[in-house]
Amino acid sequence: MPRPLLSDQEVERYWRDGHLTPRHRLPADLMARLAAGIDALIAQNPGVRPEQLVGAHVDMSPDSGVRGVTDLLDCVSHPDILDMVEQIMGPDLIVWGSQVFSKPAGDGLAIPWHQDGQYWPVRPLKTVTVWIAVDPARVENGCMRVVPGTHRQGLKPHHTSEDPGLALNQGLDEAVDEAKVVDIELEPGQLSLHDAMLVHGSNANRSGARRCGYAIRYMPATSLFDRTIPPTPIARNQVIDFSQRPIWLVRGEDRAGNDFQVGKQIAAL
Repeated sequence: MPRPLLSDQEVERYWRDGHLTPRHRLPADLMARLAAGIDALIAQNPGVRPEQLVGAHVDMSPDSGVRGVTDLLDCVSHPDILDMVEQIMGPDLIVWGSQVFSKPAGDGLAIPWHQDGQYWPVRPLKTVTVWIAVDPARVENGCMRVVPGTHRQGLKPHHTSEDPGLALNQGLDEAVDEAKVVDIELEPGQLSLHDAMLVHGSNANRSGARRCGYAIRYMPATSLFDRTIPPTPIARNQVIDFSQRPIWLVRGEDRAGNDFQVGKQIAAL
């Protein structure tokens, strides 16, 4: 049984709103290792925008070409995180991806309003993203913004953009009502959880302070990671080949016939 790090009220709020900022904070030693790992990751991928470091925990990501940092596995598999995700998704868990979104001071890219589920090969589509603040995330430096309750509205139409100022190339066709938007401001060590269908985005960082977060993607092992879809453009300059994505069972049993061998010969774990 997972430790009840989330209260019953927090779990209910997650399902109602599609997102949650728990009271629980990650331990300082884990955050120190995470911050050091991300600094190393950015340094060893000088040709990749720091908002687009897909597969951050994989030694050499076969689907994105990012040279990852294996120390980040301490975070991906940390029991505090798994216990919280299990309270939402159940006892059988797969980690199928992670990404660093680091917006440099002064020129950090914006992320348009979107739903993650439009990109993702998880069938049925059930995923919790754990977004960990490495730096303070503020309105001024481009914190994540969400529209509560939109995870219950189904997948919405998106369009493709070639705007070089965006970290992702898919944005909602419809406008977002700013009166309904919630800014997710976090301190280092805090985290937020959000559903694959939640409408969210973030503004560009024009402040003097970096805004760095680490997003980890978990799916229930009752869903199948579909490797048959073709390579998927997720940004103007970035294509992801999910057929080569390494995934790991981190808790419980696989109940959907997932392939855990693809990509492992060059993966970190």
